[in-house]
Amino acid sequence: MGESTVTPLEGREQAVPQPVTARTRQRRLGSLRTPRRPRLWFEILLIAVSYWTYSLVRNAVPEQRGAALRNADWIWRAEHTLGIAMEESVNHAANSVTWLIVGMNYYYATLHFVVTLTVLVWLYRSHPGRYAAARLVLFATTAVALAGYYLYPLAPPRLMPGGDFVDTVAAHRTWGSMASGDLKHMSNQYAAMPSMHIGWSVWCGLTVFALARLPWVRILGVLYPTATLVVIVATANHFWLDAVGGVLCLAFGFAVARLWYGALPYTLPRSVPARRAVRTRLRTGSKT
Repeated sequence: MGESTVTPLEGREQAVPQPVTARTRQRRLGSLRTPRRPRLWFEILLIAVSYWTYSLVRNAVPEQRGAALRNADWIWRAEHTLGIAMEESVNHAANSVTWLIVGMNYYYATLHFVVTLTVLVWLYRSHPGRYAAARLVLFATTAVALAGYYLYPLAPPRLMPGGDFVDTVAAHRTWGSMASGDLKHMSNQYAAMPSMHIGWSVWCGLTVFALARLPWVRILGVLYPTATLVVIVATANHFWLDAVGGVLCLAFGFAVARLWYGALPYTLPRSVPARRAVRTRLRTGSKT
């Protein structure tokens, strides 16, 4: 009898469609995590939509006046216990100098947006490889702040009963806070914790200090969040502890960026290759 032959299955196995391999999934994930050169039109649209969404969600949070005032009272008592309840003294001292407090009102109303957008534009132009990661820090910080507004409504010092704090915008009839004067019905007045004036300004300060080359520009990066802290307290818009909340949100934002990109934004390469070169490199699996 002849020996039976066994037909190899190698050809059949090759004909069967293979599932997506772990290597392919890794390449796709790597593609998403690879810093790319930002596109101007996309960034403008993204920032505009994100800010619109932020404002919509923030102002849609129910104005829980009773809970907000109770929380403000608790914060105020906690700061007395800690020995840091100096907001009232700072508020009255700044309010006694008209030109100073008027300047602070305009500072509070404008620089929060102007400086943040300026730093974003600078990153886009001069540090494209770090832009997306730094932007992710800012967006994650803002997103977790929205949860804070919903879970912990807080009245600013100027709205606490008793009249001890001065609402400097109303007192000097300046265009300042969206939650004061004639604009108070357009914004949620009980979204003081955390302070995004601090969260955003510290982000700006760290970015400028870490990446700027000129020493005097780096010094300005440090001074900006410091001045912002004084302004938010002097205008009675925030407690000191609101600033702590803003810094904690920023720390969360940095953690998100670190997990996604595997590095802090400021340690990533300054420039990135063109998108076509990135796609070619990922397809070929080259690491160079």
